[in-house]
Amino acid sequence: MATWSAPGKIFLFGEHAVVYGKPGVAMAIKPRVFVTVRKSRNPTRAKSPYIDECFRMMGVRGSVYVHSQLQSSSGLGSSAAVTVATLSAINDEFGLGRTREYIADAAFAIEKKVQKGRASPTDTYVSANGGMVLITGNSKRRLPPEGLQVVVGNTLVPHSTARMVELVGNLQKKHPDVANPILDAIGAVTLAALHNIGNPKELGQYMDMNHALLEALGVGHPASSKLVLAARASGAYGAKITGAGGGGCIIALCPRRAKSRVAGAIEACEGRAIITTIDTDGARKEKHD
Repeated sequence: MATWSAPGKIFLFGEHAVVYGKPGVAMAIKPRVFVTVRKSRNPTRAKSPYIDECFRMMGVRGSVYVHSQLQSSSGLGSSAAVTVATLSAINDEFGLGRTREYIADAAFAIEKKVQKGRASPTDTYVSANGGMVLITGNSKRRLPPEGLQVVVGNTLVPHSTARMVELVGNLQKKHPDVANPILDAIGAVTLAALHNIGNPKELGQYMDMNHALLEALGVGHPASSKLVLAARASGAYGAKITGAGGGGCIIALCPRRAKSRVAGAIEACEGRAIITTIDTDGARKEKHD
């Protein structure tokens, strides 16, 4: 029996614009998905197309138990985390000797298949490796980890990443003269943020700009706006949608002393708050009691 876990992720800057080759910054966070795999003649499976694909790809059969600290369809990369953790646990339990790099690539291939071509390699890369990552086109560069204090606010409004990506795509096709400058501006905000990554106050201002530009692209939601405004009013340096939008989660960058207050403000608006920071482990083996 082998248990592995993998972290969720947030987009600090640049979601949607990364689809068009602009830079984006993603970061692994502390909440994880835990997966236990056991060799078995009569496999019992969690009902998940991602898990089924993991076993098919690795060419083995076994039983699985999943425990997740991440809500699905919330934009925190839960499907990537479950896929990375399952592949890692299968690799360990069956002694297959695959590398972390192989697991990240295989997890992306599985996500792409299950999501019918809509997946991004960012989620699986960040979940497998942890840390903070700059994405530009097909290249990924690990950034020095910053101890940013983040409160995630879940609107509890489920959203479809594919639908939101399609919505922005349609806008870009129909009104390129309007959409392209917004996407360029998101890219410029990401680059400006990178130069100030050690300065949370400045970063917060760039987050607010990024949020306004995402709303201009049409991926906002009344529930997200409510949580963003509540976070800012209770002392966050800045707050924005994270991920695809249309519901899902927001993130607020906070001074250490304001984290609980910001979390309380999010909960008071019917959101669910998670106080977190960067995860630098990526996929890891868990000990059995």
